Amino acid sequence: MRIVTLVEAQSDSFWRRPIFLLFVMATAMPIAFATWSALLNNFVVEVANFDGADIGLLHSVREIPGFLAVGVIAIIIFVREQVLGLVSLVLLGVATGVTAWFPQMGGILTLTLLSSIGFHYYETVNQSLQLQWISKDRAPQVLGWLLAMGSAASLVAFGVIVVTWEWLELSYNAAYMISGGITAAIALVCIIIYPQFQSPTPQHKTMILRKRYWLYYALQFMAGARRQIFMVFAGFMMVERFGFAVHELTALYLINLALNMVLGPVFGKVVSCLGERNTLIFEYIGLALVFLAYGGIYMFGWGVMLAGALFVIDHLFFSLAFALKTYFQKIADPADIAPTAAVAFTINHIAAVGLPVILGLVWLVSPGLVFVMAAGMATTSLALALLIPRNPEPGYETIFSR
Repeated sequence: MRIVTLVEAQSDSFWRRPIFLLFVMATAMPIAFATWSALLNNFVVEVANFDGADIGLLHSVREIPGFLAVGVIAIIIFVREQVLGLVSLVLLGVATGVTAWFPQMGGILTLTLLSSIGFHYYETVNQSLQLQWISKDRAPQVLGWLLAMGSAASLVAFGVIVVTWEWLELSYNAAYMISGGITAAIALVCIIIYPQFQSPTPQHKTMILRKRYWLYYALQFMAGARRQIFMVFAGFMMVERFGFAVHELTALYLINLALNMVLGPVFGKVVSCLGERNTLIFEYIGLALVFLAYGGIYMFGWGVMLAGALFVIDHLFFSLAFALKTYFQKIADPADIAPTAAVAFTINHIAAVGLPVILGLVWLVSPGLVFVMAAGMATTSLALALLIPRNPEPGYETIFSR
């Protein structure tokens, strides 16, 4: 396999450059993952009769590979990051494709674990490659465009489901096989046709925990805990409480993705202009208010229209989270990016592994309390974001550094 430096790659055809590969991967991953996410709640309720505790267990199993993402450090000693990322995409596609073949609890959990290994190892490597291949001054804008591209791919996947689910009487098996097969095929083609891109700074291949990154670690921990509320319970609420069918829930995702596709580049400019500190403060204030409103749905009996609006707003706030990536890029030693991406993913998933099961049990008693607890997590993240300097850099990672 031909090895090409980033400088040499700039003289190659545009479609053969590292940035273009990032866009291709950003397109491929959501096709499988978005389909899996869109169908999951209805699939497990209608086919496997899951309740709140069961869905909590499933998502805890799904997060185990994220908790073990630090294992990427050991793998990249022998396998290049680019190859590992693409192979992980193949695993995600194949595991998604056969999800409906095993509609019992054991089968669903096993395939969820396999697809999650592909997803989380891909995401770990992808984050590392983004920060190595994109310059600091262009990172917010390019990450915004990557967000838009991923949203566009998800939009197509969800749109196909909405249009064809009832019209063609589409089955879960057909939807999973088509989407998973497309993702796996794109990844295999990329393995074959792209050279290996050599980053300018060799990456450390040992686990690294630096004291000066402590705020980044803390923000990642809280992000993992907070994200589970949306991933696990927001969609489940729409199905369990309001009886949303597959095409109705998918329509909400379509709205989210259409907005992200349009606003992704705008979010990139927002981060560039306002800085990571102000962007994250805005995100966490918004999320706290959204979670409190979710709780009000159960406590005060608010209706489905508000729930749907909150679902969309919630997703938009989470889209600003790439500001955390650019904050780390500004404070990091360039050689720390790959190992720290792996460590950060593990930290992000410490709470994510156990929290869904615990909150699933709380859900059986009081769904509103779950969302109140989530508002507390968002408030904690807000307090941490206030410690980010306006212009972070190595040696000036927090407001206490100088």
